[in-house]
Amino acid sequence: MTSEPAPGDCADFLERIVYFIDNELDEADCSEVKVHLDSCNPCLEKYDLQRTVKSVVARSCSEVAPDELRQRVLLRIREVQIQIRES
Repeated sequence: MTSEPAPGDCADFLERIVYFIDNELDEADCSEVKVHLDSCNPCLEKYDLQRTVKSVVARSCSEVAPDELRQRVLLRIREVQIQIRES
């Protein structure tokens, strides 16, 4: 019989989900997160959302911006840097 996690328990696990997705937790922490996700539907949903967002961002990073757009963005960055220095 699995008991529902207390609401306060979720905050710690939600912070560790990002590290869990990136395989940056040690084995003991991974086991704790897995057990929590198995017993907590709201956290499991947030985990699935985080994993989906990470996947979409990773796919988007493979696209290359057109050269004209890249040049305009770089110019705007330089303008902002100059404005900050002059402030």
